[in-house]
Amino acid sequence: MTIAPERASAAVPARTGAAQPAAEAVEGLDAPRCAVASRGSGELQRGTAAPVRSWLLVEQPGAWSRAALAETLAAALAPADRRRLGHLQREQLLRALLVRRPGRTTDPSGPRTVLVGSAVPGEAWLERLVVPDLRALADLDLEAVAAGRPGHGEPVDGPALLVCTHGAKDMCCAVEGRPLARALEAVHGDRVWECSHVGGDRFAGNLVVAPHGEYHGHLDPAGALTAAAAAVAGRVELAGFRGRSAYDPWQQTAEHAVRVRTGLLGRDEVRCGPSREDSGRVHVTVSTRRGAFAVQMERRVQAEVAASRCRGPVLPVDYAVVALTPAG
Repeated sequence: MTIAPERASAAVPARTGAAQPAAEAVEGLDAPRCAVASRGSGELQRGTAAPVRSWLLVEQPGAWSRAALAETLAAALAPADRRRLGHLQREQLLRALLVRRPGRTTDPSGPRTVLVGSAVPGEAWLERLVVPDLRALADLDLEAVAAGRPGHGEPVDGPALLVCTHGAKDMCCAVEGRPLARALEAVHGDRVWECSHVGGDRFAGNLVVAPHGEYHGHLDPAGALTAAAAAVAGRVELAGFRGRSAYDPWQQTAEHAVRVRTGLLGRDEVRCGPSREDSGRVHVTVSTRRGAFAVQMERRVQAEVAASRCRGPVLPVDYAVVALTPAG
């Protein structure tokens, strides 16, 4: 049977293979932050990219509350339009995020940049619109965006670099993310945006390469610069690579394993087929310019990530590779 893409972030029930449970913030300032606890546990990052097949990135300057995305969309869209967007988010994995320029406060009543795009491997694209205010989102053909059809704005040359700094959602994103955003902006300028919650707070600092959906985590500024330079050049940096968002966790793990085995780092040099379960293992065929590989995996529990001041204890799952052989 085919394994469908998993539609949740890091804290979801065990049947999807992601970490659980995510509790409310732990009392006591002597507990480490969740990103520190995760790094200290040796938790693996592969296979943890949130599921995204298309993007709606909305510029919202200024401070963000914990519920900033919902508040912004509520102010911009009528209830029927919000329901339409919610359906596309759930059923077609359209991901809406807020973005803002690093360290800058611009006029919240002025024009806004909106970025839309597709994260599907081999079919990725990114376009920019400038709208007079966010009520113009109601005129955007979100069904076409979710389906991966371009033609909404000006094509963007090269990737956008998104750094999660949503501190009201999780303090680690602000503490770990803001230095990344500053370092990246100094080199890559307007490619760089701070963004709202991308999934996996405990992997902060988080960098997402849009539109391709390449997630990188536990980065410091030097690591972010390395990953960004590779992304702009059309390559994937494996240090800190969490996975590609259009793939499910099994495919993400298989892609990582094949890239490690072959040394192929070009963005389009490695492509995953669907994941399927057979005899208690999950199988993914990975195509490369050096031939195809059959990857067999099974779910294993990692060591527990201790409770932190951000969340309760987490029991992560590893999509463990048990065999990687040339496909016959």
